[in-house]
Amino acid sequence: MKKLFFIAVILFGCLSFKMADAQVGFGIGVNIGSQPEWGPVGYHHARYYYMPDIDAYYDVNAHQYVYNENNVWVHGGALPPRYANYDRYHSYKAVINQRNPWEHHADIRARYAGYKGHTDQRMIRDSHDYHYRNHWSGDKH
Repeated sequence: MKKLFFIAVILFGCLSFKMADAQVGFGIGVNIGSQPEWGPVGYHHARYYYMPDIDAYYDVNAHQYVYNENNVWVHGGALPPRYANYDRYHSYKAVINQRNPWEHHADIRARYAGYKGHTDQRMIRDSHDYHYRNHWSGDKH
């Protein structure tokens, strides 16, 4: 009897966990708190940033860079050494809210080619907009 009860508790616990996990997907899609402080101001949701100065992407949710290395798109937590002088705080970032934007890279590169070298974009770190209060209040989650 104890074994049956124990199995039922474990089964119920697993089902409860799975149901709660499934409900997360019904959110509104706001990821302001997860955007890096060097991200551009004015977006409630950003899936990727395209950085025309280095022709690479940043995956906001995974906190990873996506860059081309020998004709292969590489995902990594840091940029490769060739981008050591790249300044995330003083470069243009375009918000791209589509899945796997590198699959449409030629179109994205052409669309944002004119922004290469732009340094006047406001970033989250310098904004005192209420939406970004978690960044400027020191609460980084």
